[in-house]
Amino acid sequence: MTAAPITIEPMQAKYNPQVGRLLVHGFRGKFQKLTSMNDDDLALFFEKMFEHYPTEPGSQRMVALQDGEVIGTISIKWKPESDVKQKQELPSWKSFNRLGKWNLLKMLIGLSLLDHKPQAGECYIADIVVHQDHRSKGIGKLLFQWAQHFVQTEPHLDVLSLHVVGSNPRAKHLYELLSFQTHLQKNSLVRHLLFNESKWDYMVLKLK
Repeated sequence: MTAAPITIEPMQAKYNPQVGRLLVHGFRGKFQKLTSMNDDDLALFFEKMFEHYPTEPGSQRMVALQDGEVIGTISIKWKPESDVKQKQELPSWKSFNRLGKWNLLKMLIGLSLLDHKPQAGECYIADIVVHQDHRSKGIGKLLFQWAQHFVQTEPHLDVLSLHVVGSNPRAKHLYELLSFQTHLQKNSLVRHLLFNESKWDYMVLKLK
């Protein structure tokens, strides 16, 4: 039986629950020290964040779909050519009542510490996750190829970048196979305290 084709499409609101759960499974290790939320509540947190923080100028999330199911996702961001900023309003606490204010506060602080501000010409991969049942099938490579094509077709972008934790040499090796090079190694006490990850490698792929 021939497998259904895989397509890479822009994120839509209907995919929020699936992508939220995908992020939990992909990054549970990072958040397990930061919060006491279970997987269901953590997935709900991401789902609500998608609802309250729609895509900003200078960012894009894509999903890999097969038979209507989200089997992978990638989020990129870059420095917009215009400095006009959209006003962001904090979400209503009521939307996150089930999660608890302390858990929400810790997650927002944690995400802000993981936030990277791209420089001019840089396209930063904020996250990339493939569903655990679909790994080693080339889906991650498809998502990377989409990101590379995006950079190559945008005249003001010439570099693709990402961070990888020091405790994940397998991922770093994969990025090296994709021609990423370590540009900077960072050691962060704050990130160690929050995420139990002190070493972070900043990797770059020059495309032009």
